[in-house]
Order: sequence, then structure tokens, then C-alpha cells
Amino acid sequence: MTQSDPQTDWRAIHGDHFSGSRVLITGGAGFIGSHLAHGLTQLGATVVVMDNLVGGNRLNLAGLSSVEFVEGSILDQPLLHQCMRGCRYVFHQAALGSVPASVEQPRLFHDVNSTGTLNVLESARNAKVQRVMFAASSSVYGENGVPWIETMPALPQSPYAATKLAGEGLLRAYSGSLGLDTVSLRYFNVFGPRQNANSAYAAVIAAFAKAVIAGKRPIIYGDGEQSRDFTYVDNVVQANLLAARRKESIRGEVINVGCGGRITVNQLARQVAAMLNRPGLVAVHEPDRAGDLKHSFADLTRARAMLSFEPIVGFETGLGRTLRWYRSALG
Repeated sequence: MTQSDPQTDWRAIHGDHFSGSRVLITGGAGFIGSHLAHGLTQLGATVVVMDNLVGGNRLNLAGLSSVEFVEGSILDQPLLHQCMRGCRYVFHQAALGSVPASVEQPRLFHDVNSTGTLNVLESARNAKVQRVMFAASSSVYGENGVPWIETMPALPQSPYAATKLAGEGLLRAYSGSLGLDTVSLRYFNVFGPRQNANSAYAAVIAAFAKAVIAGKRPIIYGDGEQSRDFTYVDNVVQANLLAARRKESIRGEVINVGCGGRITVNQLARQVAAMLNRPGLVAVHEPDRAGDLKHSFADLTRARAMLSFEPIVGFETGLGRTLRWYRSALG
């Protein structure tokens, strides 16, 4: 981010609600988790970050001297119990997050995402945590017609999506029979600063930015007419904070978190190239990837009703902030 980029003023939105609260963020050195850590620190929370640094990076927590960082995996139950002690809220972001990688390694994804979530819930129950917020995924909708509504049947098309659906089931079960209040927030195509552009499975905006900044043509898998509800990361942080603050029990409900709009991947490629002053870098098309979905589009009716959620940063603004960050980080 450049000095001139405005930042979300979390204290203006949430006041002192989180001041003095001890919270655990699993995967807190990752992309979304680190944004949660920055926001909660600004709000005066005592933040514990647990991350095995497979997908995260300590540099994502730069400047947060008050954060207690614990390197470790959610498969390490004794360490989870230790990190969970005294926590009021748990923001469970830790996961393996790539659809193509899950097709290659389904058992690994099950172990980390499904069993790991069970471990988090069991530790949270033992620690008498007030509420667990889970990073669920819109990928569970599969080939349902858009817009996607939480009452639709889940139709996971990849092992990754299946593990996220398993997590939702576990959260609902722990709320239903084990006395732990939980919520599953189905994220829609999150993007923003600090999203890893160097992975072979990089998210599309990160991959496009990296290619264009390097003077290369971005790669689109398929015809590019697939559409996505791209959601700037501050909107995801906002949904998590609103979910934590809700006075009434949530009881394992599933809630969409998106912007409620969509853009095709072809349009995105042209927009990224134009905003980075490389309009001549036209995308190259390659074959579809297994497990990829054609469209995503969030219905936000339940989010508005249960959390009073509205996106606080629009797509255009968020894309501008993100590309400025990538230009600084990669340029």
C-alpha cells in the first residue's frame, strides 16, 4: 500500500467492543488471517496467532509487536489447547486453500482442513470459547445456478470444497449438541494486499497482477466467461467482526460473505492490464482446470439480516488498492 491509500478505520466502526478480549487466529500469518490480526490489534484485542508458515509469512504481521505468534499446526492438539486458553473468540482461518492442489492431494486436504477443524472445535469447547468463526468457502455451491443462497443444496466439485463442507457440518454439530456457538462464513473469491502471487496455485487477481507487472500476458483457464463475486479482504474482516459481536447465538448457521456483484475473468484481465498501464497485454487462454466452477455470485440477504453486513469497500476501490500494493511489492 502507498502512503496515500486510505485504510479502514476499524475503531470508528467497532469502537471498544474487542478491547481487552483475548482472541486466537488460526492461520493468522496468512493472507486473510493477517488482515484480521491487523484489524483486531487496532481494536485493542490481545491477539494470538497460530500458523505453521506453510502458506503464511511472518512478514504479514510486520508492525504488530503486540501479537503473540506461535508457530505450529492445527493438527498439534496439545499446542492448540495451549493457544486457546483464555480466548473469548476464535477466528479459524487455517487451511490448505487451492482447488487444483486438492485434486492432486485429496487426503492431505482432508487431514488439514477437516481433521484440523475438528481439533480447533474440540479445543475451543474445552476452553469455553464464546464463539468460533470459520472460514468456509463458496466453492461448496458447485454448479448451482447463481445467485447462490445458503438454502441451496451443497454440491462440492473438488476435494477442497468437500473439506470445507465437512467443516461446516462439524461447526453446526458442535453448536447443536456440544454447547459451542459457531458460525460458518462462506467467503467469495477474496482478494487484497498480501495475497500470495508466487504460488503455482495463486488466486486469479494475484496471478494477473504478477504477470502484468512482469510484462507478461496473463493466463486464463477456459474461455474466460466464467464470472466471480470478487470480495475485497476488508469486507471479510468486517463480516468476521460482526459475527463475533452478534449478541444472539448463531448456532452454526452458514452465511455468505461477498460483494453481491460479479465480473467475468475476461473483463478482469482487461481491467488489471489497463489499471497497470499495460492495456496491450492480452490474456492467453489455456484449458479448463479440474474442479473450477463457472460462476459465483453471493446473495447477501442472510448476511444483512443476521449480521447487518454490507460491503465496506467496493470492487473497484479494492482492486485499485490491491494493484498499488502489488506494484510496490513486485515492481
